[in-house]
Amino acid sequence: MKTTIKKVVSHISLILLFTMQASAQLGPVITCWILNRTGATGYGGIETNVQLVQYDKSNVYVSCTCIPGYSIGPWSGDPNIPSNQNFVFKITRSPQKNSGTPDSTGLGQIGVWTNGVVAYNAEDGMTYNNAGIWHRNAYYFEGSSFDDCLGHPDQSGCYHHHVSPKCLYTITDSTQHSPLIGYAFDGYPIYGAYGYTNPNVAGSVKRMRSSYQLRHMAQRDTLPNNTVLPVSEDGPAVSASYPLGDFLEDYIYVDSSGDLDAHNGRYCVTPEYPSGIYAYFVTLNASLLPAYPYVLGPTYYGVVQAGNTGPKSGHNTPVDSTTLYTAVKNVKKQINLSLDPNPVTDYAYFYIDPASDNNISGGLYDATGKLLKSYQMLQPSMSYSINFTNYPPGVYFLHLQTVNTSFTKKIIKIQ
Repeated sequence: MKTTIKKVVSHISLILLFTMQASAQLGPVITCWILNRTGATGYGGIETNVQLVQYDKSNVYVSCTCIPGYSIGPWSGDPNIPSNQNFVFKITRSPQKNSGTPDSTGLGQIGVWTNGVVAYNAEDGMTYNNAGIWHRNAYYFEGSSFDDCLGHPDQSGCYHHHVSPKCLYTITDSTQHSPLIGYAFDGYPIYGAYGYTNPNVAGSVKRMRSSYQLRHMAQRDTLPNNTVLPVSEDGPAVSASYPLGDFLEDYIYVDSSGDLDAHNGRYCVTPEYPSGIYAYFVTLNASLLPAYPYVLGPTYYGVVQAGNTGPKSGHNTPVDSTTLYTAVKNVKKQINLSLDPNPVTDYAYFYIDPASDNNISGGLYDATGKLLKSYQMLQPSMSYSINFTNYPPGVYFLHLQTVNTSFTKKIIKIQ
């Protein structure tokens, strides 16, 4: 068959990752994500897990829908419906301890799990009598609306977890170090509930215990720092209706009473960081139920980058030239194609070489990681076209893969 394409015109080089050895050199902040390479869909027909991982020398950009690959719902009493959040989170590759005033883990997302779903802090956004003093514990006040995976959607349709994501990893496995299950937005990793007994040596494991404890009180008339409140600012008396634990101020940090610090983490060695790193751990009690502060403490350990937290956040755009991480393992056969023209003004055409693998799938993505067009069952010795007429000038990625290999081509659209 004659080819309609004679050569590839390329003005920008793109470094591809094809082997596990190369993956290991990049570090877990790039390689840990659960990539959806097949276009699999979940709740509401939305693509699941992480769609794209890009990185430059400073940051990793994770594009995700906030819909996991496992079944979610129903949510008793929760009228909200999960929707595609089109997040692009920016995570630093060089996290730094905050030597100043720690940043608070505010409302909204505080980190992202490896499946692209987000973590929230311990509160539900409401306070007793709307006074802004006694903050309600989401696990107590919203727990009835959690699904079997301990997540639920908020008013914006963002499915999230305030506590350990039960369906993401095996919480009952106490025989080995828990997997890396996410990153906080200060760039430090989040692990499951079990870590090495000795923080300096890989060996036996134990369940990581929070150092926050319930206060001993019958009246909610003082804060954890012993501030005595005026009567008008008292919380409800401790009772069957408002048991201890209902409010975040019911807890007090007791240094070294558990395994973790006030941020709910510690400096230690882990399987992914054998030389040691600061790491957060989700916390469970002896019955393997969520234990306060659940994920991160009231504050972050490290410096938090702008762009991930706060209203309308989580939609970052890479500033520098990035490399696409493809997570291809055990490469047996490559995808070879030629594409012309590039740069393109209206239509581009690509031809898949006869020596390429069969049954190729993939998609065309814009620079933010948004999927514009998906492809299924492409075959070698065939030509295909891409219509760019309705797309604005900019950078696009044609990403194709099979069970054996992967290929990514950067395409420039000009006026």
